Amino acid sequence: MSEPTVNDAIENIYASLQANNADLDAHIATLKQALAREGATEAVFEPGRLAQNNRAGRKTMQAYFRQRGVNVTFSA
Repeated sequence: MSEPTVNDAIENIYASLQANNADLDAHIATLKQALAREGATEAVFEPGRLAQNNRAGRKTMQAYFRQRGVNVTFSA
């Protein structure tokens, strides 16, 4: 079985967020590994696909992911 890509991991996180954060920490760990494999330094999310698409929701997400070692930015 192949290793998940950053895009695969991000899609899994979107699904987790829609499913009331089910297995979110596991998906964040997978994303962190995928970022390291691909040499990327941050994950880019689309704000429109988030459950809380407001400033407070985005900042909360960034803080939660940062605590787990993943830098998050949002596309314009």
